[in-house]
Amino acid sequence: MGFKVFKNTVLFFVLISIGCGNGLKNKERSLKVENTNKHVAKIDTTIVVGANQTEHYLPLLKGKRVGVVANQTSVIFKDELKIMLDPPSGLSGQHKRTHLVDSLLTLNINIKKVFSPEHGFRGKADAGELVKDGKDTKTGLTIHSLHGKHKKPTKEQLKDLDIMVFDIQDVGVRFYTYISTLHYVMEACAEQNIPLLILDRPNPNGNYIDGPTLEKEHSSFLGMHPIPLVHGMTIGEYAHMINGEGWLTNRIKCEITVIELENYTHQSSYSLPIRPSPNLPNNQSILLYPSLGLFEGTNINAGRGTEFQFQRYGAPFLDNTHYQFTYIPKPNFGSKYPKHKDEICFGVDLSKEKVERSFTLKYVIDAYNNSVDKTKFFNTENFTKHAGTTKLQQQIEAGKTEKEIIKTWEKDLKDFDKMREQYLIYDR
Repeated sequence: MGFKVFKNTVLFFVLISIGCGNGLKNKERSLKVENTNKHVAKIDTTIVVGANQTEHYLPLLKGKRVGVVANQTSVIFKDELKIMLDPPSGLSGQHKRTHLVDSLLTLNINIKKVFSPEHGFRGKADAGELVKDGKDTKTGLTIHSLHGKHKKPTKEQLKDLDIMVFDIQDVGVRFYTYISTLHYVMEACAEQNIPLLILDRPNPNGNYIDGPTLEKEHSSFLGMHPIPLVHGMTIGEYAHMINGEGWLTNRIKCEITVIELENYTHQSSYSLPIRPSPNLPNNQSILLYPSLGLFEGTNINAGRGTEFQFQRYGAPFLDNTHYQFTYIPKPNFGSKYPKHKDEICFGVDLSKEKVERSFTLKYVIDAYNNSVDKTKFFNTENFTKHAGTTKLQQQIEAGKTEKEIIKTWEKDLKDFDKMREQYLIYDR
């Protein structure tokens, strides 16, 4: 297989160790790419993902026994992936690319095994579905599931590795479980003194923080850390926070190296070229996911079982005189057992609405207020895991407005933003 490393017009040459407050310790570093050509008049707005910057990380892998934490988003782009301020709608999937694992094998990197997160190595499992260990049919590599019997790599699984690579596309929402997988991988690596190489990718919801902060007593795999529902960080930045805040067991620290993004800021718009999971099919769903994701903790269907996942919501018990839109969920790719399968759901279609890169409670409040039988609305335990607090359900049931609810978490957001500042690699 031919392999072509993506290049743009800037020169890459500086290795920087970053130390920010208590966040970045001696065993943590980021490989930063800088533009040293002062005479370039045209600004290149191409975002270059960490995986494409092979010149920075191949030397760290040569001669090592390597484990890779990856899924279907772990790719190296082989043409120019232009991410402009007005990205195209939808996930085009047209860019030429090779899977990171395939590329590294072609480059004679000694990959010993692969670790897969929720949805599996090829990204086909339902949300929450247990994923079994197995073998990759293309490469013959052993795949260890981190969303099955084990959510944390075992000592036995790591014993023949010299280094681990983590490359997964996140969407910046606390209950999107890839950051929980990151936590457990970091913890396992720290315990076995194995360095972790993180190939950073943009956060499509990285321009803001919002929502209730998780309370420690409600931590779970859907949220392990005291952060807001929308955290506004890349995977690389978040790894620095996990280390810096001492969130690993016994406050141990993982030796991490982050291959930084090039030409990315937290205001950059980013159109994902690959579904990060089966039920986030396009930009619209990814932008709406922070808000509609709360429906996962209710008995409202959020588009699973349709081709408009996280772009609509509805249920048979919503007021059919208030809602004119209807749909019927059917089993499909990524949703074998959708809520209200084969039932008429009354609700709202947001697939054509212009949405901002922001979080709102208006959809959940609207659905609750227009439930014919409100006792059917919340799945209390699951909603609390998603919200990270019992207060949000209580506030909605008490008839609080969105504005009133938001005021109750303003201080927490200010405190988190101050803490987050220590770990940001990229400009706001």
